[in-house]
Amino acid sequence: MSIKVKTISTTIVRSLLGLIYVVFGLNFFLHFLPMPPPPAEPGAAEGFMGGLFQAGYFFPMVKGIEVLLGGFLLLNFFTPLSLIILAPISLNILLFHAFLAPGNMAMGLLIVALHIYLLWVYRKSYTAMLDPKVQLS
Repeated sequence: MSIKVKTISTTIVRSLLGLIYVVFGLNFFLHFLPMPPPPAEPGAAEGFMGGLFQAGYFFPMVKGIEVLLGGFLLLNFFTPLSLIILAPISLNILLFHAFLAPGNMAMGLLIVALHIYLLWVYRKSYTAMLDPKVQLS
């Protein structure tokens, strides 16, 4: 793959992932996207989400992180660090849909696929962090 094509594809993927995080993070605070109707019978997904909402701090913190770091991805600012911090959120989105709400796995799969692609592209940024015996200078 030529450098120009790789740069363009990386920019598109980075921007798409950043946009997903910014839009859905802001939606938590501003409520501009329609909410799906609640299921007829409450299940594990509702119980899990209800517990997180009852904590009070959890969703404002996570959604604030999503907006901030999604914006960083859009601006190509602290991209490798943003990807590392967002990785557990991306994985949790996928696992939530895989185990608790399997009807809507497409978004979780998309987010994780975009994330893995970007982690691979920026893999050289993580070499020192993954060295088991880092030398202090």
